[in-house]
Amino acid sequence: MEDTKVPLTEHLSELRRRIIVSLIAFLIGFVIAFNYSEDLFRLLTLPLRSGVSSRMSSPPSLVFLAPAEAFWMHLKVSMIAGLIISLPVIFLQLWKFVSPGLLQKERKYVIPFVIVATIFFLIGAAYCFFLVLPFAMGFLLTYKTGSMTPMLSVGSYIDFCLKFILAFGAIFELPIAIIFFTRMGIVTPKTLSRNRKYAILIAFIVAAVLTPTPDAFNQTLMAVPMIFMYEAGILLSRIFVKRSRDV
Repeated sequence: MEDTKVPLTEHLSELRRRIIVSLIAFLIGFVIAFNYSEDLFRLLTLPLRSGVSSRMSSPPSLVFLAPAEAFWMHLKVSMIAGLIISLPVIFLQLWKFVSPGLLQKERKYVIPFVIVATIFFLIGAAYCFFLVLPFAMGFLLTYKTGSMTPMLSVGSYIDFCLKFILAFGAIFELPIAIIFFTRMGIVTPKTLSRNRKYAILIAFIVAAVLTPTPDAFNQTLMAVPMIFMYEAGILLSRIFVKRSRDV
């Protein structure tokens, strides 16, 4: 690490610059996504249609229950899409903010970090969208609802989908977080391996709390990726530590 100490005010100024750049990238992504909000909305209805297609004659219609609900739905969809579009810039700014605390030989990993972090988030979001949400929709809308007619608010449905897409995207960033904690000396690959059984227990507890359905199958759909990401984080942190020593 660099031997010179940087004043706290300079750290705060650097953080402000990184946040401003990230916000500009987010706003650009939001504007782009807002122009396609109708298409994005139709895309988000796919889990609903595919989840109930084999159990109901037709998927329930989405309604809005307040004058501004449909408009806010378009804003929310555009905001999340804008966030996803701007992820490479946000990850790049995060790396630039923490890079002064890294060794010179470690700073060359900026491009792999941005690419891997973005891909991991997208994989997590896609996993939720194509697998978890259809199962959740099929279970929630057909389990003991034979005498009831589902009427879904568009705002509630979109909030439900976006919340879990973001949650799974964040879960798939676990390997990146483990690498950072390893680099900071908070944990070591050996410690993580030794406490694997506790990590598995925590993964199933978190899945039980976060998943929208009480059945074990959907909880497993969240817990298993968390465990897999934990193991991937251990493996990647070992590789990172070894290369940092060899270079």
